[in-house]
Amino acid sequence: MATASTRMKKTDQTPVDLDTATFPRLLLDLAATRPDGIAMQEKLYGIWQPLTWADYRQRVEDFAHGLAGYGVQRGEIVAVLGDNRPEWLIAELAAQSMGAAVVGIYPTSIGEELEHILTTSRARVVVAEDQEQVDKLLRLRETSDSLLVERVVSYNPHGLEAYDDPWLVDFTQVEAQGRRRAETHPTWFEDEIARSTPEDIAVICTTSGTTSKPKLGELSHRNLLTMADHLTEIDPADHTFRYVSFLPFAWIGEQMLAVAIGLSRGLTISFPEDASTQRNDLREIGPDVMFSPPRIWESMLSEVQVRIDEAGWLKRKIFGWGYDVGDRAAQARVQGRGGGGPLGWVADQVSTRPVRDQLGLSRVRRAYTGGAPLGPDVFRFFHAIGVNLKQIYGQTEICGIAVVHRDDDIAFNTVGQPIPGTDLRISDDGEILLRSASIFRGYHRQPEETAKTVDAEGWLHTGDAGYLDEDGHLVVIDRAKDVLTAPDGSRYSSAFIENKLKFSPYVEEAVVFGPTREGERMTAMITIDPGTVGSWAEHERLSYTTYTDLAGKPEVYELLAEEITRANEDLPESIRVARFLLLHKQLDPDDDEITRTRKVRRNVIDERYADLIASLRRGDDSVGISSRVTYQDGSSVLRELSLTIFDLTTYSIPEGRGRRPVWSGRR
Repeated sequence: MATASTRMKKTDQTPVDLDTATFPRLLLDLAATRPDGIAMQEKLYGIWQPLTWADYRQRVEDFAHGLAGYGVQRGEIVAVLGDNRPEWLIAELAAQSMGAAVVGIYPTSIGEELEHILTTSRARVVVAEDQEQVDKLLRLRETSDSLLVERVVSYNPHGLEAYDDPWLVDFTQVEAQGRRRAETHPTWFEDEIARSTPEDIAVICTTSGTTSKPKLGELSHRNLLTMADHLTEIDPADHTFRYVSFLPFAWIGEQMLAVAIGLSRGLTISFPEDASTQRNDLREIGPDVMFSPPRIWESMLSEVQVRIDEAGWLKRKIFGWGYDVGDRAAQARVQGRGGGGPLGWVADQVSTRPVRDQLGLSRVRRAYTGGAPLGPDVFRFFHAIGVNLKQIYGQTEICGIAVVHRDDDIAFNTVGQPIPGTDLRISDDGEILLRSASIFRGYHRQPEETAKTVDAEGWLHTGDAGYLDEDGHLVVIDRAKDVLTAPDGSRYSSAFIENKLKFSPYVEEAVVFGPTREGERMTAMITIDPGTVGSWAEHERLSYTTYTDLAGKPEVYELLAEEITRANEDLPESIRVARFLLLHKQLDPDDDEITRTRKVRRNVIDERYADLIASLRRGDDSVGISSRVTYQDGSSVLRELSLTIFDLTTYSIPEGRGRRPVWSGRR
């Protein structure tokens, strides 16, 4: 067995007392020591609205009293459903103040998934953002026999003015009721916080649910604060740091940075006005630290590629030169050999810094990516433009992080080394095992599943396959069950091939299917990126109407054929993609095809698209599919489509056509 364990010297930060600390106690401390400091700010109508630590504490106290007035008791669970707003965190801290916990629900959740989380958690109070979320709950109340919800608290009243259902109440109304209750219970709030312990459940986060319904992982205050303490030993943070919160609080990654590190280090959390202003708001704030899943970084790269392609030839030349200089400097920097010298400084000022500024990354001291593998090529691009991006590895069950890169020791095909306090072991069959004080309490109301995941010695069985390289870095191959063997005996990871394909700006998602018998070849199902492919089509004067129309164009197939052929050049012969098709639709979490964090649900894909997969493997020229299209008025129609299957074994890139630069979509 291979083993890695890391212990590091403490920085000059003052760590929290893990034997007594809870999130509400940290809030009380911050309100007492920095009452006028900015805890959060939200952009409304184009103006940033600040909330001080003292105000934050008061609103948490008011809402906690309000929850108590509705009968919420110690040990219960309050559900929160909606986008990131100050009220989300106020509700979370209020529940924790009285010994309750919160379960976060992705704002895009609907139907069975929403019902599953609410019934499993037995939530009696749901804090919901707006009319859209309230309507979901009202519909669910009519169809579910197992729902226990007694009260829905909304924190965005727009569109709800005419609703008179006694089930519903406004967030500010709960706070007002709480203030009245506080008059007769003046010490109740602090008394309840004093009763809480670090072992209490702080938050329940859903697992990714790639193979089944998501499980509910119980994370204690100690779990999360231990993780925050250990991570900040490597990457110190303090109250001067700014963080922009735009990824769902239901995701462990956002709980990790915005809540655990946010409260333990006193970060200022900023909330963008809405999705359409997110990039501009990010630029205004200039965060010091950022954490996003690969899809965000891939999206940023695609945006750069589109913008560069639309620029004049001089700007393209300047950026290309600056990128090459930055790439060489990044290679030296990540290996601890310094930066790019005077030439690197010039290249940064005239070429790559403006791009970072456009992306809102000009002040970022460090950025993290996790939740799924990030392709090495994408990883390298961000380092070339001067972003200190680090890959992390972890799961909900270990508070989101167990392994991370260090500033001067980054390898683009690894996820780094264990953080302090974390032991890592590779089992005899190649599974990654982890052990630390951040391992979760267990799955809510699923003790049998918990016992399967954490053994008697405290090792978390991740279900991932990996190995330690010669430098002690962890290389994650894929989910252990998804590591396959080609007919020639080569072992390969579907995710690795898919990430190679997704480095193309024109590929949004890729699902590859390995050979199952002698003579078969690797095949792929691709969904195109409508933004970048649409921009390319416009440049090529190619007209189209819908996504389905664009994806079916022969010219688009030719475009993707070249991209996949280029990706194949870096792969062993036995696992190169031989045939592919462009799916007529994007993969959608509402259809259970991908998770809310955009991980492919392979079991759903294998079942739903079985005929397509069989045709790909047989070597057919095309395959028929029935697709139901639902319109905004609720009507739907069943359409019969024929999807082309492109054979790459007979394709060759036109002679004289050079390789596309990393930063461009143009040849």
